[in-house]
Amino acid sequence: MKSRGLFGKKFLDIQERQLEIGAPDEDHVIVKVHACGVCGTDVNFVRDWEAEPMPLGHEIAAEVVEVGKRVTSVKPGDRVIVEDCSMCGVCPDCKSGQPQFCRNMYNMEGQPGMGQYLSVRYNCLDKFEGLDYVAACLTEPLAVSLTAVLSAEIPLGGSVVVLGPGPLGLMAARLARLRGAGFVAITGLPADNPREKARLELAKRWGCDMVIQVGKQSIEGEIKSKFPDGVDRVIVSSPPESLYDAFKVIHFGGIITFFGLHFGGKNVIQLDVNDMIFRKITLRPTFAEPAINFPMANRLLRDGLVDARALVTHTFSFENTRAIMGAIVDGSQPIIKAVMLPHG
Repeated sequence: MKSRGLFGKKFLDIQERQLEIGAPDEDHVIVKVHACGVCGTDVNFVRDWEAEPMPLGHEIAAEVVEVGKRVTSVKPGDRVIVEDCSMCGVCPDCKSGQPQFCRNMYNMEGQPGMGQYLSVRYNCLDKFEGLDYVAACLTEPLAVSLTAVLSAEIPLGGSVVVLGPGPLGLMAARLARLRGAGFVAITGLPADNPREKARLELAKRWGCDMVIQVGKQSIEGEIKSKFPDGVDRVIVSSPPESLYDAFKVIHFGGIITFFGLHFGGKNVIQLDVNDMIFRKITLRPTFAEPAINFPMANRLLRDGLVDARALVTHTFSFENTRAIMGAIVDGSQPIIKAVMLPHG
């Protein structure tokens, strides 16, 4: 079976390749990709990645087409989420109740989610119902935000600042409210282009109590005007240097969870360890490998507790991938979340 798929690197060098998808072995499943979301990682690749082109896309909702002879968990016609990294289930960490530390994961074997078909191991699939494919493909990014929010241990009625209004940050802010936060603020670049304006407007519609435009407003000044001693929790979805702002607004004994990456050389920052120790601040990096919290994330979407229709503003095909990616990078369109439809 032939499958078109996308790879990318710096300067919006997006390449279409023809991949050969063979018949499934006894443990594999062939799926037809109906929707694949654009992740911040994909944007980082096409904006900053200088090495060999990377496969694009891992936020996947698909349909089972063919199954290997030993596969009984799914059948042709089932609607599934594809996990990009799945725990092995048999290593010491998995068997000790700590699957988040698994290092023997099953993955997508170099295949791009932004492609027409994939061959994946059966245990990398989560069946779903009650959602269309576009909404369902938000399961993976929502699970990323959910993991960060759960790791933050938000106190009931507590105060939370989310740094970064991209899709993951917006979902983290929504989840913080669902988790019991009494106050939620979000920060972002000034609403001077269509992308940032759309994202900050959604933050307001989703109930953020304060929206701070970095550069036009002081994050520390705005937060300290309401919480002189700082907030209980900070969730950082923006690049690593945003941690500097997190330390300025976190309360004594507070928790900072962070998952914002950078592949263009800004991944190294300096931290005042004395300050962390004396103020008893906890730093918790969260990394969504292996896949975790997918069933809960899918249920939140299915039940409308996180509104996929509000988040997904654009869909696209192979032919206009570069234009959409470019617009996400330069902010020239009001894109909050873009989803590829590989079959049109």
